[in-house]
Amino acid sequence: MTAKSFPSPYEQQPAPGAEGWKDIYAYNLVFQDNRRAEEEAKFWFCDSQHWPTVTKPFETIGFEFAVKCLGQYNARHLRIPTANGIEFRIHNGYVFMSPVAVPEDQVEARVPDFMERAGHYFRNWDSLLDNWHGKIRGTIKEIEALDFSALPEKVATEDILAGKGTGPNTDLLAAYDSLIALAYRAWQYHFEFLNLGYVAYLDLFMFCKSVFPGIPDQAIAKMVQGVDMELFRPDDELKKLAKLAVELELDALFRDVPADTAAAGDLLAAIAAADGGDRWIGSWTEAQDPWFNFTTGNGFYAHDKYWLDYPEIPLGFIAGYIDRLKAGQDIDRNVAELVAERDRITEEYSELLDPEDLEAFQGKLGLARTVYPYVENHNFYIEHWTMGVFWRKARQLSKMLHDQGFWPQENDMFYLRRDEVREALFDYVTGWSVGAAPIGPDYWPAEVERRRGMVDALAQERPQPALNTPPAVITEPFTLMLWGITDDQIQNWLGAGETVEGEFKGMAASAGVAEGPARVIGNSDQLSEVQDGEILVAPVTAPSWGPIFGKIRATVTDIGGMMSHAAIVCREYGMPAVTGTGTASAEIRTGQIIRVDGNNGVVTVLDKTATGETGTESLEGSHA
Repeated sequence: MTAKSFPSPYEQQPAPGAEGWKDIYAYNLVFQDNRRAEEEAKFWFCDSQHWPTVTKPFETIGFEFAVKCLGQYNARHLRIPTANGIEFRIHNGYVFMSPVAVPEDQVEARVPDFMERAGHYFRNWDSLLDNWHGKIRGTIKEIEALDFSALPEKVATEDILAGKGTGPNTDLLAAYDSLIALAYRAWQYHFEFLNLGYVAYLDLFMFCKSVFPGIPDQAIAKMVQGVDMELFRPDDELKKLAKLAVELELDALFRDVPADTAAAGDLLAAIAAADGGDRWIGSWTEAQDPWFNFTTGNGFYAHDKYWLDYPEIPLGFIAGYIDRLKAGQDIDRNVAELVAERDRITEEYSELLDPEDLEAFQGKLGLARTVYPYVENHNFYIEHWTMGVFWRKARQLSKMLHDQGFWPQENDMFYLRRDEVREALFDYVTGWSVGAAPIGPDYWPAEVERRRGMVDALAQERPQPALNTPPAVITEPFTLMLWGITDDQIQNWLGAGETVEGEFKGMAASAGVAEGPARVIGNSDQLSEVQDGEILVAPVTAPSWGPIFGKIRATVTDIGGMMSHAAIVCREYGMPAVTGTGTASAEIRTGQIIRVDGNNGVVTVLDKTATGETGTESLEGSHA
């Protein structure tokens, strides 16, 4: 490996206590020794944007299904001429990816297929999207109908008399198979429209770069801002509830929102008993379905907390909004201002074009604005709603097998691979069927504890941003736009570019300049620590962090491109943002005064004396 390379995965030792970690993951997910030459010839980047912490064996279902389906739609459904899929591996517990290029001699042959298929979707976007909503809601209902209760003492008499011929053990196994299959189906739906949304925006982006030499990336992004997105609906529901609480003079009850679920239930009971409380509780209940199927995580981890299961989370956000309302602040997004800026920029650039180019520009812009909302809205329907129901059912199964003695703690099933869960479940139904004890309670407790120790050890070290030798030029469009993996960023990671102490370079994701004290957080449990006027510094943000965006002055993340969630949300809130800094959350400390230049993609530490926590320290335990 040359000096301008990242470490090879074959030369990195696992954290102490994590020796043998590869054995807990499927063979096809890890770097195999007999494939060293082939694997080292590829450039791999760490996708900490979607998987910022160590992934347990069962949780690999997230990146296996998501990234596989992304590639499936690029390469097999849409036949995008210049983009295949992305290979994925897990290394020291973290997810790494490597884009698969389309050979140059195959690009032209894929164009007719792509034009026919993508063109059909673009021409029929609204009707096909309506159909999509029906499909995904139907899938969610199917998952909700699954049940993982313990097997009864005997087969129901009515089943015997009806000649059913099978027992509840068959239904239990089928329910697990359906859980996995339905999640797989949902992730295929996820990419049915998403890649087309990126393609439409990329087409506009490349056209603008060709006809407007020197146009900033942000100017193009602003041309599609200010749209109505369902992803903001959960936050909007909280704002409505905050306003209603003030209107009904219930605000005093929100002065000390509890931090645990049981006490949150007591608070809701107190609200219901107050004058006007029944009206507020009615609005609260109405908002829950579906908008509280929202997680402060990202939907890829079994431990992600959803508002529906942890009411103290939305209650805390509502209390924050009430405080701001009482202080005379405006808690709503200024959409009119975003739209005015969007229209101003669009008009200024339109005036530079001749009639032919103007017609092309208007067509591409119109298409991008039509499809752009899906780029964010899908996140609510899949990562939040579908996966929230999925994890809830998986936790029910885990608890049931815990009650049968299979593992020490209720959620320990996630230390098993999904194929191992199927084996454990078959072990359970076999013992039930033959009237003997299952083997699992004598095998899995010790193995789970061994794996827990490995996962805990892996979580003590942050991953490398990338592995092996990077290509001379990054050209894959999704890598650039979604993850922000640019040539300059790679050089920054390698320390090969021009560096200044206390300065971090990244993607100029949202315009503006702001200064203030940093608040470094490593996981969503720390959101309550964010104070008014601070600058959020995190490995990555989640769409559900919207309630704190009214407090902060700017956002800084370690990874993410112009089309990442952090970038889009910050632009919609009119807030400066620099994404893809690589290491900002590990090096900046809470309390340090920093400047965020969202116009040029630079973060500068102005005060180096603070001794607060970094994101590295706050990540510890976030996988538990």
